[in-house]
Amino acid sequence: MQVGAENRTKVIAAGVLGALAVILLLRFLFSLVNTAPTSAAAPAPAPAATSAPAAPTRVRAGKKKVVVAASAPSLDPSLRFDWLKASEDTKYGGSGRNIFRAMAEPIPQPKKPAVITPPPAPQPTGPPPPPPINLKFFGFASKPGEAKRIFLSQGDDVFIAGEGEIVARRYKILRISANSVEIEDVLNNNRQVIPLTQG
Repeated sequence: MQVGAENRTKVIAAGVLGALAVILLLRFLFSLVNTAPTSAAAPAPAPAATSAPAAPTRVRAGKKKVVVAASAPSLDPSLRFDWLKASEDTKYGGSGRNIFRAMAEPIPQPKKPAVITPPPAPQPTGPPPPPPINLKFFGFASKPGEAKRIFLSQGDDVFIAGEGEIVARRYKILRISANSVEIEDVLNNNRQVIPLTQG
């Protein structure tokens, strides 16, 4: 039976709230109806006759100066023809392009380029010299009765070679003398004499 009692209190609360909402809505509508005609029918307050006249305002229109008397601020909606006349006499006098006129901007004339004399052509000096042979001749390795053999080094590598042999897959030993050796670079046909180095 308590379920029915709860529903009954909910129905009563909803009825009271609905009646309150209707009363508030009617009161709001009546306040709108009563205030609308009175605000439309109320005349605008006239400016006080005792207010001091405002100082005249100077407005520059082109090269002429037009003096317009500024009045005290009012809510009078009537048109002020003297203000309209002053704004009609105003002319655009800017120093730049007229934004109200369709015209293309002037195209600047190209400046004549300065005459630049080309640098003299480089003189051909011939083919570049071949790279030097980077072998060092530092001693003999021949025994009596055998062909002459020499020690050559390139960096950390040491080679033992005789006349006509190829060293480091690139250098051919042409002639061995007491103080030097003649070597040919077989890749670019470069011949050089390498002296015997001490120590």
